[in-house]
Amino acid sequence: MYPVFKALHIIAVIAWMAGLLYLPRLFVNHVGLAPGSEASNMLKGMEGRLMRIIMRPAAAATFIFGGGLLSSGVVDWSMGWIYAKLAFVLGLGAMHGAMEKWRAAFAADANTNPAKFYRMINEVPTLLMIGIVFLVVLKPF
Repeated sequence: MYPVFKALHIIAVIAWMAGLLYLPRLFVNHVGLAPGSEASNMLKGMEGRLMRIIMRPAAAATFIFGGGLLSSGVVDWSMGWIYAKLAFVLGLGAMHGAMEKWRAAFAADANTNPAKFYRMINEVPTLLMIGIVFLVVLKPF
């Protein structure tokens, strides 16, 4: 089952990352729109569907299949890279939680962050992903 769980984990991570990278871009576009405008309502719908249909299920699948991989006996727990990787994964989980909060604020027409904030935030999942990939592939320590 290990190869199947690994494939499903990778697929889930790709889908989750797509959402983590795209949602802040939607927020950037949403910031300057008048509440209740047609464009604002369209973005609210897009943001909600992205979170509900793609991001939440993909995040859950990432953790389920990742947990299956961790419990398979293949991980060498004496190596430090796995702990760093898991810390970065928790960072992605924290970003997801923050995006849930920001999406809810947009849905309630209560966003207080400027577009520049979301442009900067958009880089955090990318940096965490780069770190995770290098740790998993290189296993440097």
